Amino acid sequence: MEELSITLKIALANTFCMYFKSHSHHWNVIGMDFSQLHDFFGDLYAELHGAVDSIAEEIRAIDQPAPRTLSEMYQFKTVNEGNIAITAQEMLEDLLIANNGVIDSLNKAMESATASNEQGLMDFLANRIDTHKKHGWMIRSHLK
Repeated sequence: MEELSITLKIALANTFCMYFKSHSHHWNVIGMDFSQLHDFFGDLYAELHGAVDSIAEEIRAIDQPAPRTLSEMYQFKTVNEGNIAITAQEMLEDLLIANNGVIDSLNKAMESATASNEQGLMDFLANRIDTHKKHGWMIRSHLK
């Protein structure tokens, strides 16, 4: 269970990092596509906020503590905070990199859940992976 707990905490921290990035980009986006991107980033951070809570609850469901402080959360993240994205293009590129990192961490958590025969968790993680694949498609579409 220790490995499963760690992989879930990494997925949680990476999702939280992407949540904060999308929220920050929502606040700071400027340019010709302001309205569309402001709404897109808002929808994205709202979805990610719900995911953060759900992942933390999955950690608790395997009887492990979820991170209690931001510094503890920060210790688990593998997604780079990156530099300060100024343009809309940079914001989208930043989110695409973060999304790919979240998918990687969810895939590792899926491997651990499979090894632990955690069927419900595997279903939850499969849904999160599918959701992030859709996020990736939408971000890439904005970048084209």
